[in-house]
Amino acid sequence: MIQKLKVVAVSGGLQRPSRTLALVEQIVEGLADALPVNTRLVELGEIVPKFGSVLHRARLPQDVEGILRDIETADLLLVASPIYRGSYTGLFKHLFDFVHHEALIDVPVLLAATGGSDRHALAIDHQLRPLFSFFQAHTLPIGVYATDKEFDNYRVSSDALRARIALAVERAVPVLRRRREEALIVPTLALA
Repeated sequence: MIQKLKVVAVSGGLQRPSRTLALVEQIVEGLADALPVNTRLVELGEIVPKFGSVLHRARLPQDVEGILRDIETADLLLVASPIYRGSYTGLFKHLFDFVHHEALIDVPVLLAATGGSDRHALAIDHQLRPLFSFFQAHTLPIGVYATDKEFDNYRVSSDALRARIALAVERAVPVLRRRREEALIVPTLALA
């Protein structure tokens, strides 16, 4: 039986329809075409009322705690946020404030973001990458940034964006294959 990788995709958009969600779904589709994966999609807008005013993890509702456990046990995190005034949303950060600081060590993280113009493109490297560096995660070198003009009716419509998604997936696949192989080796060594 083929071991499926656990991909947890966090879409940081707060409303629906959402360009950020459309971008996440397109990247997940590319990953699923390349590798056997089980995907958990987390839409921030759906869960904000449950955690937005909570300050301590022990006070989170059980379903949000389950989402955090999924994030902390992912084989790959795909995280995307709309960019406002040069950074990810505060509620996106608030969700990750609950993640244990050692839970994501060496976990591959594919970074993505959406924004109104090209001038926010560096937010991937100047905002998202440092956040996941704090967790000692393995941020993948190719992130995907998309502007509003690359969507039509909240669907990816730009060939250039599709090409960037394909490149990010292509570069992620070898890392994920190694991770899957390592996961298969560990149980074998434990039996020896």
